[in-house]
Amino acid sequence: MKIARIETFLAPPRWMFVRVETDEGVVGWGEPVVEGRAEPVRAAVEVLTEYLIGQDPMRIEDHWQVMTKGGFYRGGPVLSSAVSGLDQALWDIKGKHYGVPVYQLLGGPVRERIRAYAWIGGDEPEEIRDALTAQIEAGFTAVKMNGCGRMTPVATRAEIRAAVRRAETAREVLGDDRDFGLDFHGRVSPANARRLLPLLAEAAPLFVEEPVLSEHMDIVPDLVNASPIPIALGERLYSRREFIAPLRAGVAVLQPDISHAGGISELRRIAALAEPHGAQLAPHCPLGPVALAASLQIAFTTPNFLIQEQSIGIHYNQGAELLDYVADPEPFRFTAGQLSRTDRPGLGIEVDEAAVRAADRRGHAWRNPVWRHADGSLAEW
Repeated sequence: MKIARIETFLAPPRWMFVRVETDEGVVGWGEPVVEGRAEPVRAAVEVLTEYLIGQDPMRIEDHWQVMTKGGFYRGGPVLSSAVSGLDQALWDIKGKHYGVPVYQLLGGPVRERIRAYAWIGGDEPEEIRDALTAQIEAGFTAVKMNGCGRMTPVATRAEIRAAVRRAETAREVLGDDRDFGLDFHGRVSPANARRLLPLLAEAAPLFVEEPVLSEHMDIVPDLVNASPIPIALGERLYSRREFIAPLRAGVAVLQPDISHAGGISELRRIAALAEPHGAQLAPHCPLGPVALAASLQIAFTTPNFLIQEQSIGIHYNQGAELLDYVADPEPFRFTAGQLSRTDRPGLGIEVDEAAVRAADRRGHAWRNPVWRHADGSLAEW
């Protein structure tokens, strides 16, 4: 069996899919994308296609090594995301060829169900309250929300109090038996993070995500030592090597993204690296159905898995939804906020190819917003 054809498809709201077809008719799907930079990733996939056409799709590890290390210049989100999607598609092909789910090829399942969380939006306390209530009624036992909006580098008391009130509102609505994660989204400066984390402890978030930008990794040990709240990060890290420093700093929850950090092949290694450090895996995935399906394959076979992000209903999804691109939504049916294990081969989903091709004809050019402070200077989004 040889790889015969590779195609990419831009799919609203902000995703890209890759279709890898073999000369025996077996098709695998992946999701290579950097949100807001889909076009450069598409070009990177085209370059990697030059190598993959005519190759044996079963040699996944060898292809991963060549795609990531075969060029003099390596790494970065664009190349890593291109590799990630192609890696997912190759695992999908291998599972379909043998008629088994990918998790069986990774050592078999360690759990029957996967706990997931839902995103909520809203800037005002009543909006947050209503959004939380809706997710409770939908059966979710955990949610995630942005911890703040735009925040000045040295925040006013009002900004700090507003962030604390968001967390207090979440805890009040959820009670003690449900969880919420707070995403600082890199919007919080190191100085503000030092102020906020102790004040948020009483609300007991499941974790605080990206308390500072990844380039401030040198202060993460101080934040870990100063706060009882578990610290989570990793969506903007692209290889297992980049996770060594946060693990040594005591980060409790790693959040690599299966469409950015090297695909299924690398995520399983990141999970294994985290385990002896006592860290949990909570894969980042505000993306489409292929990325979520691939993430679930890792979750089912990872002992130190904590919780799964998923994007159904997320505020970014305008013009299309995750379920629009699958022929059967059953693998993504939630019961009490959990997804059940299935025995479907490959990644476990059937992509609606007609819907994907129609979406590509519409295309998209999604870009993240550009925020500014009151004085006109650039603010972190």
